Amino acid sequence: MARVWDISSDPDGAIDAAAAAVADGRCIVLPTDTVYGIGADATNAAAVQGLLDAKERGRDMPPPVLIAEVGMLRALTDEVSEDLLALADAFWPGALTVVVTAHPHLRMDLGDRGATIAVRVPDHDFTRALLRATGPLAVSSANVSGRPAATTVEQAREQLGKRVKVYLDGGPAADAVPSTIVDLTGEPRILREGRISRDELGRVVPALAPADPDPTAAEPTDTEPTDTEPTDAEPTDAGPAAAEG
Repeated sequence: MARVWDISSDPDGAIDAAAAAVADGRCIVLPTDTVYGIGADATNAAAVQGLLDAKERGRDMPPPVLIAEVGMLRALTDEVSEDLLALADAFWPGALTVVVTAHPHLRMDLGDRGATIAVRVPDHDFTRALLRATGPLAVSSANVSGRPAATTVEQAREQLGKRVKVYLDGGPAADAVPSTIVDLTGEPRILREGRISRDELGRVVPALAPADPDPTAAEPTDTEPTDTEPTDAEPTDAGPAAAEG
């Protein structure tokens, strides 16, 4: 039976219960600095598959990995570039998810991620304390794919029910704007602009700055079709490496 823990009244008990569930290969729901996330042991392939099953999501959208400290990056990738360190220094902990080339010997089956992994350090004290107890967690938004991401633990329970062993209640999400996703596996590029803007990123990594407008480009008319991004029913599932928010 799923258990709900109030992290404000018993943070130590909540961490112990969640860490035990993670060690047992079960899924948990946890608060983050964006929306609520569903998490599982990132090193346990069966647990990660359980997370994908709980969300009714395929392996083509692997979850990102949350870590407690920037120093844990070197366990996940051996390509810690100057751009990566600069972004981490500027925006971590915070709402920035970075896609990097995974360490060639990394033992994480997160789905069909190819040679990449998406990583974030959340700006949430309790969640980082939990991550120190559990190690890296595969985390995605706490919802069934195609439905709105949960901003309260009650919304997460309504969607995920008994598929989750422990629910950690941190109150309503402070800001439901999802994380920004940046791909650093080649030329730096933004996969999704979320809470951190392109302008902010560009001040740290110039390659991510907005392109200068072409003064010779014609303005589109009302009858001229323009390129638009499709609206995603689940905004936290955007990009080749999905984000929890």
